[in-house]
Amino acid sequence: QVQLVESGGGLVQPGGSLRLSCAPTASIFSIYDRAWYRQAPGKQRELVALLTIGGRTIYIDSVVGRFTISRDNANDTMFLQMNSLKHEDTAVYYCNTAPERADYWGQGTQVTVSS
Repeated sequence: QVQLVESGGGLVQPGGSLRLSCAPTASIFSIYDRAWYRQAPGKQRELVALLTIGGRTIYIDSVVGRFTISRDNANDTMFLQMNSLKHEDTAVYYCNTAPERADYWGQGTQVTVSS
């Protein structure tokens, strides 16, 4: 069974940066589009950034210009570089395919933006 392992979260001050990583236990991203999702307290999980197999990127409006999704094909690893973080970016961040697969949800990584 494939597992997706997210890492890189933490506590950061507003304006700071974090880089999230996502490593699958089996190579899956060569055949699926991939995405980062997040779920803030009391809110539904939302897609934040998407990276297609062909290399196209799509972001939600609130993170455009601040977040960058990328990949390392050699390791089938995915990243999310987050700059200029804001309080409203506080959430648990998850990686998955796009559209998501229910059996691929991992534990996520907590990102807390606070002064």
